[in-house]
Amino acid sequence: MALFALSLVAACGRGDHLGKAPSFSNPLETREHSAMVGATLPLAVEDVGATDSASLWSGQRSSLLGDRRAMQRGDIMTVVIEIDESAEISNETDRSRSGTESLQVPQLGGLPQRLDEKLPTGASSSDLVSITSNSGSSGDGSVKRKEKLTLRVAATVIDVLPNGILSISGSQELRVNFEMRELLVSGYVRPADISRQNEITYDKIAQARVSYGGRGQITDVQQPRIGQQVLDAILPF
Repeated sequence: MALFALSLVAACGRGDHLGKAPSFSNPLETREHSAMVGATLPLAVEDVGATDSASLWSGQRSSLLGDRRAMQRGDIMTVVIEIDESAEISNETDRSRSGTESLQVPQLGGLPQRLDEKLPTGASSSDLVSITSNSGSSGDGSVKRKEKLTLRVAATVIDVLPNGILSISGSQELRVNFEMRELLVSGYVRPADISRQNEITYDKIAQARVSYGGRGQITDVQQPRIGQQVLDAILPF
């Protein structure tokens, strides 16, 4: 029954794209949509004359030189993800140990001599105890990793913290045939780190969470079956 229930859970996870392409997630149920719908109203603007409203030097956000960076809940910015990292670690360990111990009791109250009389011809108890041990171990390990990722995604300000820090969240879905590619990004940014082009790089995002993966028929084939994953987790050998 447990295996049957486990199989049902695994089947439900793939039921969205059995015999068809994966479905897009509902944009109306995302945190980005909630932030845009519930965005705070713009601050009241004092009445300005026609000359000031048409001036290129006006301080309004809609003017040519206005600051159009994301500042409040519901605003959108561009997150630039450019990861090009490599790491290489190599460790080697070699250890050996040998020991020899010997114990003889040829004059223990005449016991060896009495014992030798009862032993077959040629046998002797002079080397009554002899212990020898030998052990050795060696290890060699290395780690080599190289990652390169270049992505751009639009993120929405979903909340403004009391200290002015912006909480952002962004998602992007791309469906090609029967495979869905998903890009998710979230974290906290300072308004001062947002460039004049309304962009921010991933290294300036606190608690950055970047996920780039997919779901669909190809991903299902590449992943081990749920039963195999359970056995790998519980088998002690």
